[in-house]
Amino acid sequence: MNEETAKSTDMQAMAESMIEIIDMHKWFGDFHVLRGIDLTIHKKERIVICGPSGSGKSTLIRCINRLEEHQRGKIIVDGIELTNDLKNIEKIRTEVGMVFQHFNLFPHLTIIDNLALGPIWVRKIPKKEAEEIAMHNLEKVQIAEQAQKYPGQLSGGQQQRVAIARSLCMSPKIMLFDEPTSALDPEMIKEVLDAIIELAQEGMTMIVVSHEMGFAKSVAHRVLFMDFGQIVEGNTPEEFFENPQHERTKLFLSQILH
Repeated sequence: MNEETAKSTDMQAMAESMIEIIDMHKWFGDFHVLRGIDLTIHKKERIVICGPSGSGKSTLIRCINRLEEHQRGKIIVDGIELTNDLKNIEKIRTEVGMVFQHFNLFPHLTIIDNLALGPIWVRKIPKKEAEEIAMHNLEKVQIAEQAQKYPGQLSGGQQQRVAIARSLCMSPKIMLFDEPTSALDPEMIKEVLDAIIELAQEGMTMIVVSHEMGFAKSVAHRVLFMDFGQIVEGNTPEEFFENPQHERTKLFLSQILH
């Protein structure tokens, strides 16, 4: 099955929406950081969000698992509306994995202990079973041999792959990636993107904030461009890169595509 056929097959499987965002607004004090966001993301869909610094990309995905609180509009994740109801927030967070720019691993714990922590404490899984889950996900990101090491003994790229595996240990339905390669040296970027591509091929619903346009072209079903807190444009990778509609998108692409 070639890449285009695989994408087409995935699109046919996307009958149900996983995330619904309706007229969503977010302020930091007087700063209107997100302005009337409307977005539907379907099961197994892969979205890449790009845009200039300060455009609201990271804030948008942080609102999806309530790391940031939106002030107006609706966010519905897998049928559950995100409100101040703590039970709903906890339920959504168990279904939504997130990988940040920085790895946020506990330096005093081994890699396997970092990964087993969430399943043990949140999902109440016995330690032996949690460690088996941890090893399975370390194998998935091709770093199982590092299980007994500490984060400080690993490269940045390896640590980010550990962070991805840690999120997978919670069996999320959705993965959010907030510029997962931006803190890495150039030679480490490919190994992290390869781990994300592997997940994409397994049908994980994902939103990736990234400026890695080659990655967007090969993996995304849709590419969204944000500026000044709004989604300016969204399209298939082919249309987005070959035929951008908005002048602001054209300018942005001319600056980052060399």
